[in-house]
Amino acid sequence: MEAFQYQALNAAGRTTSGVVQADTARQARAQLRAQGLLPSMIKQVHARERAQQVWARGIAATELSLVTRQLATLLDSGLTLEQSLNALIEEAADPMTREVLTGVKTEVTSGQSFAGALGAYEKSFPDFYRALVHGGEESGALPTVLQHLADYLDARQALKQKTSLALLYPVLVTIVAIMIVTGLLVYVVPQVVQVFQQSRQSLPLLTRTLIALSDFLRATWPYLLVIIGSGFAAARIALRRDATRRRVHSLLLRTPWLGPLVRGFNTSRFASTLSILVGGGVPLLSALASGARVMTNMVLREAVEHAIERVREGASLARALGETRAFPPLLIHLVASGEVSGKLEQMLDRAAHLETQALERRLTVFLTLLEPVMILVMGGIVLLIVLAILLPIIEINQLVH
Repeated sequence: MEAFQYQALNAAGRTTSGVVQADTARQARAQLRAQGLLPSMIKQVHARERAQQVWARGIAATELSLVTRQLATLLDSGLTLEQSLNALIEEAADPMTREVLTGVKTEVTSGQSFAGALGAYEKSFPDFYRALVHGGEESGALPTVLQHLADYLDARQALKQKTSLALLYPVLVTIVAIMIVTGLLVYVVPQVVQVFQQSRQSLPLLTRTLIALSDFLRATWPYLLVIIGSGFAAARIALRRDATRRRVHSLLLRTPWLGPLVRGFNTSRFASTLSILVGGGVPLLSALASGARVMTNMVLREAVEHAIERVREGASLARALGETRAFPPLLIHLVASGEVSGKLEQMLDRAAHLETQALERRLTVFLTLLEPVMILVMGGIVLLIVLAILLPIIEINQLVH
């Protein structure tokens, strides 16, 4: 079947659009009429073209987890991949999910592998997702891999929501504080200080500095906005280069507080990926290659690639990972225990769980310390502004008395 994009009028006379599957455009029109729709436009859409149309959007994280779990259940029940995708398309309530799944099914029916079909929709299916699906296809354990992947997506989404809620208060405090300080410097300070300037008295250094800063901001704020915007654009362009991105990633790992967070996040994802793939029967070298692709930090990814070469030469996984000195000792010890006991999957899963717990604790401590620090910094800035305004007033009072 092919995918056809349509526009039609419903019984209420309103325009509706979507995607329908059919062998020909005539069959697509017949399906729409059977649903009580009057088609005004029918257009065949190829998967690559559909991928470009939904590039800026994608399946929501919660929806992706649900679709993954449903697909695992359908495949485990004995349905083929095409039949499972058909069922998911029919049941999908979200139009975007339906369109993406339709495009994926079109790619699959044209001869693409499932992982290859997902590659046309990178916005909906990230690198680690496609890497795990590729490993599951190679091992023939795709339903098991998808089930574990759904569990992992649920856990990651829960951690993301917890982090977002924790960051909400500091972000709001920062935005409000910046607005208040900017308002004071641009509008309040010039009007108050004008009185002191007219009195022709010698102003304190702090007050003169504040006046100079206020004048600078009022005169240059359009240029500052352009400079900031250009800086962000230049940074994005620079980060597209592997050498620049590697230096930044290396710096992140060495940064206090932030470095352990980055290392813990990547270690948890790496251990989860290996656990899922090894449990699904994927050969260790192939599982490590998939694990390297899910790493977001280039330094850690290169460490995994080095470990792959050492394992290929005959070294144990624990020794290969330990030689890189890039991963926490906890992971190395548990991997070594798993290799000796023959329970590598369970030890990797335990390592991922422990690293996730450690990551959550670090995030909690980091955010707990961040809030008072931000309040103190912003309070100190406001205090300086108030002192700069009050000092001339105090001096005038002393002269009067």
